[in-house]
Amino acid sequence: MKIHQYIAFGALLLTLSSCGNEWLNLEPSTSMPTDKTIQELSDIKFTLNGVYTVMQNAYAYSGRLVYYGDATGDDMQAVSSTKRTANYYLFNFTKDNAPTTFWSYPYNLIATCNLALDKIDGIKTTETALRDAYKGEALALRGMFLFDLTRFYGYPYKKDNGASLGVPIVTTVLEKDAKPSRNTVAECYTQVISDLKEAARLMNNEEGLSYKKGHISRWGVLTLLSRVYLYHGDDALALAAAEEAIKGAEANDYALWTNEQYPLAWADDVSPIKRGEVLFEIINTTDDSPGKESLGYLHSASGYSDIVLTGSFYKLLTSDKDDVRTQLISISGKRGYINKYQPQEGENIKDANIFLLRLSETYLNAAEAAVKMGDNDKAVKYLDAIVKRANPAKTVEGTTVTLEQVMTERRKELVGEGHRMFDALRDGGSVHRKNVTVSAISKVKHLTMDEKYMDFNWDMYKCVLPIPKAERDANPNIKQNLQYDVD
Repeated sequence: MKIHQYIAFGALLLTLSSCGNEWLNLEPSTSMPTDKTIQELSDIKFTLNGVYTVMQNAYAYSGRLVYYGDATGDDMQAVSSTKRTANYYLFNFTKDNAPTTFWSYPYNLIATCNLALDKIDGIKTTETALRDAYKGEALALRGMFLFDLTRFYGYPYKKDNGASLGVPIVTTVLEKDAKPSRNTVAECYTQVISDLKEAARLMNNEEGLSYKKGHISRWGVLTLLSRVYLYHGDDALALAAAEEAIKGAEANDYALWTNEQYPLAWADDVSPIKRGEVLFEIINTTDDSPGKESLGYLHSASGYSDIVLTGSFYKLLTSDKDDVRTQLISISGKRGYINKYQPQEGENIKDANIFLLRLSETYLNAAEAAVKMGDNDKAVKYLDAIVKRANPAKTVEGTTVTLEQVMTERRKELVGEGHRMFDALRDGGSVHRKNVTVSAISKVKHLTMDEKYMDFNWDMYKCVLPIPKAERDANPNIKQNLQYDVD
């Protein structure tokens, strides 16, 4: 499928999923606005709502685009070779059977953002703050999708300073015969950073700062920007973005969950009066559910029982029995499940909301950047908030914080949220899969696989996905990732 065709694909998906999204206040419609029908800000609103709707899909951000980073790491694993996460955990993909949804969903979402961005500046309105806020949202989402595409298909930036191939950068509504080539990873990061910076600027007004359920917040944009800067090696900028996000979020009624709140906060129905630390979430409901392929059902022992904690990670997290995060581990059938995707009141596990950006990550981003800059005071300040929240008897005050400490805390805090493989590799580290026998989860053991997948770094070619065959067949300008054409 050519990239330009994702515009039509996006329209189809939006039409099929336009029912039941009361939280988005969608207006009845049989099709998505096109470049000919986007004439008012209400059309922009509808188009953005369509983006959030498609993100709900289990092949997008209610499932596959999130669990990939965990299934390919060393803190979680597929229960068996027949499970949905197994192909990624076992790296069972080739140039001929490459999964298409990692490519198609982000690109149809980008195409929809570009429809809005193509027309928004030409809309005559007195509501300029609202127009800026909508434009900021569209840019932020486009930047997020391009960042994820770059992580899926391009090697980590620090491997070669972004010289290797990433993905095509698409910032306009493409012509029907467009056949873009892949840009470099460096070029992709430049575009992602540009989109997120401009988004944060445009959303810095009353409309952009107002609480909108299910929409990315300005503080979520800055948190994502701080993450991108860390991947890119811009530590001073990462710290600045994270600190701005923390200060702004906490001035606008967001706050880290307390130790007492933490175990049950995952089931909260976030609202203007109960924002907690959720900076961006996917809203799912019983009437508008991603279904049994969703993260909630895959992570649940009473669901598909698809992905579980490894013995090594279970031992790491439970080494401190008083760490509140151990209360999110559910033991069933001698396996450990992470219970982060809890249904909101009156809903089912498959309908659980997905928290994509949390203030906890913002603190960890700030701590990591501070350590890398040699600013121990700030490293202590931001890491201690997470350490002490996990166990009030613990503290890093009066110590010299190391990068290993921060990254270990990041593993404990963000497990199951799609980060692990990317975090392990982005600075030149490794994924270490090893069998650690723990009696409580004695049925957990790594499945039989090629040894090269048990211990690998960014030189292992399958740490990036192959370009889908359908895309290469449709667009001869798209080059395959190296080694996939050899093996």
